[in-house]
Amino acid sequence: MVVVDGSGEVETGVNCFSFGCIVVSLVVTRVGWCWQLVAVLVAEDLGGRWQWVMKEEGMWQSEAVEMMFLGRVSSTLKPLQRSRFFSSNSGYDFSKAIQELNKEMESVFGEPPTSSLSGSIDNQSMAQDLESAPTNVTQSISSSGLTHIDSKGEAQMVDISPKEITKRVAVASCKVILGQKVFDLVSANQMEKGDVLGVAKIAGICGAKQTSNLIPLCHIINLTHVALNLTLNPRDLCVEIESEAASNGKTGVEMEALTAVTIAGLTVYDMCKAASKDILITDVQLESKSGGKSGDWLRKK
Repeated sequence: MVVVDGSGEVETGVNCFSFGCIVVSLVVTRVGWCWQLVAVLVAEDLGGRWQWVMKEEGMWQSEAVEMMFLGRVSSTLKPLQRSRFFSSNSGYDFSKAIQELNKEMESVFGEPPTSSLSGSIDNQSMAQDLESAPTNVTQSISSSGLTHIDSKGEAQMVDISPKEITKRVAVASCKVILGQKVFDLVSANQMEKGDVLGVAKIAGICGAKQTSNLIPLCHIINLTHVALNLTLNPRDLCVEIESEAASNGKTGVEMEALTAVTIAGLTVYDMCKAASKDILITDVQLESKSGGKSGDWLRKK
């Protein structure tokens, strides 16, 4: 509030003005120059209220306000001998004063936003972590026993030349859920394409022999035996398929057994799809394996 008395003396209280500047400064930014302005205003308020004496009588109130504003700006730009923050002769540590003021402000208004410098440092750290991630993942994969991944994280075909030749056997299975309509047609051998189970059986055997062509990193194996068994299950309205593959060699035949039941299931679907699109191939899984370094394995029921 501004008061002009008869003698031309103008007096103003700057507490509200300073507080408004502090709020605006906090909203706009939290960088160092803004804190310096706040420190100047606070220091002035601590010293008391400003007073200006207008030597010319009859000065209008608006002109007095303008004079007070210019006086404040000019005083702010000058070093304040009585300010504990900016005094050049007091020997007070300027940077320490700013740090103390920042701490006081942070205790009231919270932590300042992350600066662009610290953000760039964080981004550099993140980039370094991402660059080192593939190496760490590769080391983890190698230690877990995934032999188809080399030290650089690239796919490879495993060298099996040091392995011993042993008898290898694997059994796999799957189900093809037909639904009532298709199940009845297959059971009565009335599908337009012919004998569903017979064709699927032959397809499964052929599929087992083509495993190395279908699965990129599989070795070419001399199979000594492939057998498929397809059974109609009236309770689940499905075809249960089971395959067995065997070989005397340096690597297992699990993939050959799994490929056999998968191709057989796809063949059942192909021969029955004209009657229904709801056919479902499910539960493709390895049931057991024997031979090789890892020994025998049997799925728990």
